[in-house]
Amino acid sequence: MSWRTVVISNTAKLDYQMGYLVVRTKDMTKIHLNEISNLIIETTSVSITVALLSELTKKKIKVVFCDEKRNPSSELIPYYGSHDTSAKIKKQIGWSDDIKKSIWTEVVYQKIKMQADHLVCYKAKEAEMLYQYLNELEFGDATNREGHAAKVYFNALFGKDFTRSAENSLNAALNYGYSLLLSAFNREISANGYLTQLGLFHDNMFNPFNLASDLMEPFRPLVDHIVKLNMPQKFEHDEKVMMLRLLELEVNIYGRNEYVNNAIKIYCKSVFDAINDSDMSLLKFYKYEF
Repeated sequence: MSWRTVVISNTAKLDYQMGYLVVRTKDMTKIHLNEISNLIIETTSVSITVALLSELTKKKIKVVFCDEKRNPSSELIPYYGSHDTSAKIKKQIGWSDDIKKSIWTEVVYQKIKMQADHLVCYKAKEAEMLYQYLNELEFGDATNREGHAAKVYFNALFGKDFTRSAENSLNAALNYGYSLLLSAFNREISANGYLTQLGLFHDNMFNPFNLASDLMEPFRPLVDHIVKLNMPQKFEHDEKVMMLRLLELEVNIYGRNEYVNNAIKIYCKSVFDAINDSDMSLLKFYKYEF
């Protein structure tokens, strides 16, 4: 099973050789593709062969490309992630509003619950307000408990003056972590044969990743947890490496301890099963002790 997150931070040439990713710098390093879950190319001074890109796509390895500021800017997504992609897309287009709202309600519930649980570990009194929001949650989150919870949650976690729109190291770390999650969810959506553009709740014509933006919501508190533990005063290479630990966290899902990468795979599959079978009992959410 793939488990490695490989980060290329310096000038290198990447190519493919007999099942291996070959990294050529002053020295040569080989890593078998079966071991790689994510490949993050953090610098623009890297050349990569089409042969390698083709093999990475076949192996469904998530590849994230960064810009000149070393921030994630794009990713490699296959056109066809499943042998029956056409049938899956037809199903996706036909998903009813009721089933989409039902799934979204559960997703929002789990997100707010994880946020509340996170605040409990810091003995924040605002946790009780979030638990109350769970009792007030309506079908499809008609009263936007998610939005209200987010404001209370972030102010409790990072202080009353904190806003998500500010340009600072905390938001840079949060955004970087969320982008890693988004990439991981895009990979699983594509691997299951669905379109990332067609969401359950998110419906922004300028967002090519509406469905991933929906499904990743309950996992966001894991990013918040790492940022809160470290409270970075700057956001450079070392802080980015810190955020990569997100993918190596162990969570409990379906009665088993799994790395976040594999938990995302199990969770996404359960969402698609629940939608297609109209059976909410098939949903599998993770648990984590903050």
